[in-house]
Amino acid sequence: MNVYLPIAELSVNVFLFLSLGGAVGFLSGMFGVGGGFLMTPLLIFTGIPPAVAVASEANQIVASSVSGVMAQWRRRSVDFKMGTMLLVGGIWGAAIGVWLFRILRSLGQIDLVISLSYVIFLGIIGSMMLNEALRSRRLARQGIQPRRRKPGQHNWVHGLPLRMRFPRSRLYISAIPVIALGFFVGVLAAIMGVGGGFIMVPAMIYLLRMPTNVVVGTSLFQIIFVTAFTTVMHAVTNQTVDFVLALLLLLGGVVGAQFGARAGQNLKGEDLRALLALLVLAVCARLAFELVAPPADLFSISDFLEK
Repeated sequence: MNVYLPIAELSVNVFLFLSLGGAVGFLSGMFGVGGGFLMTPLLIFTGIPPAVAVASEANQIVASSVSGVMAQWRRRSVDFKMGTMLLVGGIWGAAIGVWLFRILRSLGQIDLVISLSYVIFLGIIGSMMLNEALRSRRLARQGIQPRRRKPGQHNWVHGLPLRMRFPRSRLYISAIPVIALGFFVGVLAAIMGVGGGFIMVPAMIYLLRMPTNVVVGTSLFQIIFVTAFTTVMHAVTNQTVDFVLALLLLLGGVVGAQFGARAGQNLKGEDLRALLALLVLAVCARLAFELVAPPADLFSISDFLEK
C-alpha cells in the first residue's frame, strides 16, 4: 500500500514507514533518547531528501517522547524543574538552529552539513559510550566494583554562580550549565533533526551528576517541547515539514515507545549503554560510507555544458 508524500515528492510504502516509526519509538522508550539520530539517517537511506527528513522527523520525536514520558512519569522518574531549565536553553537554541538551517539551505550546503554533523557527533559519542560500557562489563566479570561518583558530588559545575535546588534530582547546582546544555541540544535538534538525547543523557549523568533513575524521563520531557517548537519553526520558515510522512512516523512511534520503556527495565545499565553505542556507531559508519562512496549516477558539469 503506497501513499504520496507531497513535500518529499515521493510515493512510499505505508507499512515500511509505520514499521520504522515503531522500531525507533521502541528504542526511544528503552534508551531515553528521541530517536532522531536513527530515524533521520534511515529516512535519508530510503530516499527522503535530507532537509525534509530533518524537519519531518521532529514530529515523530515529539510523539515517541510524550509516550515515553508518560511511562516514566508513572514511575515518578521525571524532574520537571530540571527539564524546564533545560527547555529554556533549548528553545533559544532551536530558534538559532532553524535560522542557520535556512542559511545553509540557501547556499546549497545543508545536505553535506547534515551528513557531516551525524558522522562527527555519532562517531565521538558512540565510541565514548561503547568504551565506558565495555569497561564496566570487564570490571564486573573480574568482580571489581567500578568507582562511581555519587549523584550531586561536587565538580567544577558546582562552583558556578546562579545555583538552584532541584529536589527530585537531589542537586544544588548552577543554572548556567543546565541552560547551556539545553541550548546546544536545541541547535542540534534544528540542524540534525534529533531530540539530542544521545548527548543529553550522558551529559546529565556525567556532567550534572543526576541520578540515573530520573535522567531518562527528564531528557524525554525536555525533548517534547524543543522538537515541537522546531517543527513549527521549520514549517513556517523553511516549508520542509511533510505532514503525511510525519503522521506515519508518529503513529508507529507512539506504540513502539511504550514497549521500549518496559523492555528497558529488564536490562542492566551497561548493557543498555553498549547496545545504544553499537547502534550509534553502525549509523555513523553507514553515513560515512555514503559520503565517500561514488554516486550511482555520475554527473559532470563539463558534459552538461557541452550539451
